[in-house]
Amino acid sequence: MKYFSIYIPNLQTNGAPPTPEKEEAMQKFVGEALARGEFISGGGFLPLAETGSIVRRSNGTSHVIDGPYVESKELVGGFAILNYPSREAAVEGARRFLEVAGDGECVSYRIDEGPH
Repeated sequence: MKYFSIYIPNLQTNGAPPTPEKEEAMQKFVGEALARGEFISGGGFLPLAETGSIVRRSNGTSHVIDGPYVESKELVGGFAILNYPSREAAVEGARRFLEVAGDGECVSYRIDEGPH
């Protein structure tokens, strides 16, 4: 079963850019997850204000919001597409990830792989 997972760091305790040691630990974590066949794809996000965009649709019209953006208390730090045999395994994978990433939360959605 595939899962889409997002990481939301706790910006009060884990808002600084990662140290070289933390980056190395994360690379090791991802390498081990790849070897187990769990990690399919993923990455961190660059700052929205510098590199992203928001497109909002309201009353049939789309609008691009260029900023300035409201300060967010919850910032999505990254994402992953993962492969686990069960929800319980996905929860355990999120626990292992947070041990490396630090304070924050992982939100995981099972991907509907049925015919569309």
